[in-house]
Amino acid sequence: MARPKHAADAFHRRQVEALAGYGVPEPDIAGMIGIDPKTLRKHYRYELDQGHTKANAKVAENLFRKATGEGREAVTAAIFWLKSRARWKERVVTEHTSEPLQAITKIERIVISPPDWKAIEAARGTALDDLGEEPAWSKWKPQ
Repeated sequence: MARPKHAADAFHRRQVEALAGYGVPEPDIAGMIGIDPKTLRKHYRYELDQGHTKANAKVAENLFRKATGEGREAVTAAIFWLKSRARWKERVVTEHTSEPLQAITKIERIVISPPDWKAIEAARGTALDDLGEEPAWSKWKPQ
């Protein structure tokens, strides 16, 4: 046996408009009312189309009121809503103040040998004892 014919009334119109504004999917709205999604689209097309717009307008109005004098949490929530639902977004501008980076063309390995304490002694004309004790790391030899 078929279902009885659906007749749209003011209560269901407000309910569909509110649920569409909250972002509830059409199949879920139809299930709450007890009709098929196709019937929902047939009888409540205007409410489904306008629900999002009316909800975004309410939030924008609330954001304006909150931004001009009330709590921080409300502003944060309203901004999130508008970014996710009304396609608002922040633009990040990156400015380059220096020259572009140059490509690396050559990599070298430079090995530094420890000082030759005998050459230092000869150049200064001093005895090795006058230079202080030879550090242990100076006895290292590259292999």
